[in-house]
Amino acid sequence: MPMSPRTSPEKPALVLLHGLGMSAESAWGEVIPLLTDHHEVFAPNAVGHPGGPPAKRRPVTIADVVDAAEHYLDEHGLERPHLAGNSLGAFMAIELARRGRAATVCALSPAGFWIAGDGLQPQLLKTFKVARTMARITRPISPLVFRSATLRRLTLRETACHGDRLTADRALKMSVEFLASPSIIDIIDGSWQTAPLDALPCPVTIVWSEHDATLPLAKYEANVRARLPQAVFQVLPGVGHVPMFDDPGLVARTILATTGATGPALRSHLGKDERG
Repeated sequence: MPMSPRTSPEKPALVLLHGLGMSAESAWGEVIPLLTDHHEVFAPNAVGHPGGPPAKRRPVTIADVVDAAEHYLDEHGLERPHLAGNSLGAFMAIELARRGRAATVCALSPAGFWIAGDGLQPQLLKTFKVARTMARITRPISPLVFRSATLRRLTLRETACHGDRLTADRALKMSVEFLASPSIIDIIDGSWQTAPLDALPCPVTIVWSEHDATLPLAKYEANVRARLPQAVFQVLPGVGHVPMFDDPGLVARTILATTGATGPALRSHLGKDERG
């Protein structure tokens, strides 16, 4: 079911897709209220994630994840909504656009822009395995750890520059969700990557976080520009891999500029904006 409140049917639909090991509420909770004046917002939970459809098989594949997202669009009568996603969700948005299911795409630090043999995907897999192990080991003391703003910032440093701005309850909920997503390792360990998309099926904006520690800009930018040469490429200043945690207002404005809800003039306030 949509997480967001229902709005006027005259507003174009916007679907928000969250990242690996998260939930729609944790990822987009602060952003959704900033979008509903302009869009009817939908925020599904991914297959194999808390609140999402259960995995029908293991291991869960990336095709299962994208198929489930497309099924969600079908169930809600969303033929070609605007799509915005972060990390895994950004990959999903691009793939749904490839299938002709998007009016526009705003892809925030999308996963999948590695090359077989370059070591980037195995490095990411290792990062997630270590993070899950640490989350499991520290689970009994997590409520105490997350009371400290300093420790929240340190614990969340791979995903945000300012993890301390999240409340202790929200940080703990995210940790629980991370451990409750058994499909994480299945998905990231699969054989997949973003294929080239020269002729875009719709307007696509690739938005990379300036301080992305999970998918560092320097390691991925060349691949992004080579595979989606017609996409608009932007860098969001002062934010980490999950920019919604650091600056939900900036993320909302970026999405609205992509959908055209606020017009192109807004782009000058969003950081570096270039066409590939």
